[in-house]
Amino acid sequence: MLVLSRKKNESIVINNDIKIVVVEIRGDKVRLGVEAPREVPVHRREVYDAIQRSKEDAPEQV
Repeated sequence: MLVLSRKKNESIVINNDIKIVVVEIRGDKVRLGVEAPREVPVHRREVYDAIQRSKEDAPEQV
């Protein structure tokens, strides 16, 4: 895992087309903005996990 330090309004770039910006820091919470192409799904981890569980639970379609 790569660990980076960023301040408000600083960003990181992934694969030339995904940008993550620190929008706000308030106490122990950090708000991030994500700019990515429409075809790249972006989810919070708990939403991603729920999607994966629903795929596992769904019957296979032929």
